[in-house]
Amino acid sequence: MKIFYRIYQLCIAAPLIVGATILTSVATCIGTLLGDANFWGYYPGKWWSAFICHILLIPIHVEGRENLEPTTSYIFVVNHQSAMDVFLVCGFIHHNFKWMMKKELRKVPFVGIACEKAHHIFVDRSTPGKVKETIHAARQTLCDGTSLVVFPEGSRTFTGHLRPFKKGAYLLADELQLPIVPITVNGPFEVLPRTGKNYFVNRHPMTMTIHRPIFPQSEGNTNIKLLMQQSYNIINNGLPEKFRNPEVN
Repeated sequence: MKIFYRIYQLCIAAPLIVGATILTSVATCIGTLLGDANFWGYYPGKWWSAFICHILLIPIHVEGRENLEPTTSYIFVVNHQSAMDVFLVCGFIHHNFKWMMKKELRKVPFVGIACEKAHHIFVDRSTPGKVKETIHAARQTLCDGTSLVVFPEGSRTFTGHLRPFKKGAYLLADELQLPIVPITVNGPFEVLPRTGKNYFVNRHPMTMTIHRPIFPQSEGNTNIKLLMQQSYNIINNGLPEKFRNPEVN
C-alpha cells in the first residue's frame, strides 16, 4: 500500500498542493491589501492547511476547543514534532492567530510573502534592536481576540521527545499578563519526521489536544518560570509514553 500512497502523493496530491499554495498566497496578498486584513490574514491559510491534511488523506482529531473563548487573546505554546505541525494547528485550531516564526521562512516561495502580508511575526535575533522590534510586533498583534502561536522549543525535534523551552513566549505572556495555552500535537513525527530521508509523507493519524489556559499568578521571573514549567509538564504528559521525558512529573 505504501507504494500506491506515494504514487498518489506524487501524481495527485503534490500538483494540487502546489496549485493551492499559489492560490492561497495570491488571495492573501490581494485580500489583505484590499479588504479585511484580520479575515484575509487568517482564513486562506486555515483553509489551505486543512486542504493539505485532507488531500494527503491524514486522519485528524482535535480535543479541547471548548477550553477557548473566541474573543480572548492567548499565547499558544506547541511542541514541534514536524513541519506537519503547522498544517495541523493552522487548519484545525479554529481561533484567529498569528505565527511567531523563524525569519528564514520569509524566503519560502509564495508562503513567505503571504505570511508577511498576513502580518505573521518573523523572529530576528541578529541584534538587540531586532529582538525589540519582534517583541513590539507581537504586542501589537495580541489584541481583539487575535492570539499568537509559538513553538517554544525553537526547532523540530529529532527524536519525537520534547526539547527544552525558550523564554520568549513566556516573557511576552508575563509582560502582557496573558494566559498561556499548552497544545500537545501527536502524530506529525510519524507523518514527516525531521530525520526522514525522502519527501514523501507517511499516512498516520494526527491529534491536537488544546489544554486549559494557564493564567498568570504574579509578575516577573517567578511567574515566567512557573508558566514554563507548568506548560512543559502538561505538553509532556500529553505525549505517548515513548516520547515522554521521564524526569518530568
